[in-house]
Amino acid sequence: MSNSTALATVGAVRTDVAMVMSAEEQYVTFTVGTEEYGVNILSVREIRGWTPESRLPNLPPYVRGVINLRGIIIPIFDLRARFGGGPTEVTKRHVVVVIQVGERTRGILVDAISDILTIRKDDIKPPPDVEAGMIDAEYLSGLYTADNRMVTLLSVERLFATETGDVDPGKIPA
Repeated sequence: MSNSTALATVGAVRTDVAMVMSAEEQYVTFTVGTEEYGVNILSVREIRGWTPESRLPNLPPYVRGVINLRGIIIPIFDLRARFGGGPTEVTKRHVVVVIQVGERTRGILVDAISDILTIRKDDIKPPPDVEAGMIDAEYLSGLYTADNRMVTLLSVERLFATETGDVDPGKIPA
């Protein structure tokens, strides 16, 4: 076999590996109550322990307040309250997942970090088609089953679209 044939074969293998890698995404998963959710790891800036927030007037009930993160003031969203479960009774075990949404940084209060999952795009199932009002399906990017547990994958762009006013939720790609 000539060197050029060997190199072409190696190049083909590398292309196949790149295609397989692009067909997978990693998700940071966390719990809110008994439910497990995940966000794409590329949107996660950091995970930090709970620190008390500063309240601001006239915030929606699901926005706990703001924190100072190394000179950047970020709002903290309580996912339990955002999804209709009432405000979280915060303990030292709760964590804030700091995420980047476009040009903005947001924090989401969750009960605990669960895992980091590598998920093939083909294994992500679409959200169920249920009657309006039963589920906020516009916030979901899909569902994934891992080790007999269901993980709800969130679209951070859609979740924060109405708060930022930056985008029309109907025009956000899946």
